[in-house]
Amino acid sequence: MLEQITQLFMHYGIWGLFGMAFLDSFISPIPPFFMQIAMSLLDPASALRYATVAFTASILGAPIGYMLGKWLGKPLLRKLLPDKWTTLATEQFAKNGDAAVLIGAFTPIPFKVFTVLSGVFNYSLTKLMFFAIIGRGLKFFLIGTLFHFYGKHAKILLDEYLEVTILGIGALVAIAWVIWKKRRKRYS
Repeated sequence: MLEQITQLFMHYGIWGLFGMAFLDSFISPIPPFFMQIAMSLLDPASALRYATVAFTASILGAPIGYMLGKWLGKPLLRKLLPDKWTTLATEQFAKNGDAAVLIGAFTPIPFKVFTVLSGVFNYSLTKLMFFAIIGRGLKFFLIGTLFHFYGKHAKILLDEYLEVTILGIGALVAIAWVIWKKRRKRYS
């Protein structure tokens, strides 16, 4: 079924990629990452354009995920979980939400998880957008840049080194985050 949905989006080319990336920010079960790779493999010269389209659509969809979390997620959460758990989760997201959104926007974890949870836990929409721009930009433009410079050979690089690269960049982002937080506390 997922393959059929992907094929449907692929039929519409760049607009299909836009739609898939947009919907990934709040509802779609299929990440646009795979479609971006497939399209970049077919036309490596347009890889940076595909990255730009996927990035833009993903960022435009983020506020919708946020609002869905705010409007629908909170009442649902209150019905499913005790107040003390909801309060604890809200506090933890307030404390660690920056890192969660930044790292989550880059990793293969569905982006909608972070946009919706941001709304549910009253995380700042401005911060969500800021960290989404950084994380999603890294993710989509890393793939676009690889295909732009290495063409079809980028697929081989991705197959062999994608997991290690994502973990490495995720670790670097996490380390940079910790350093930034410590410096911020020092100067506060």
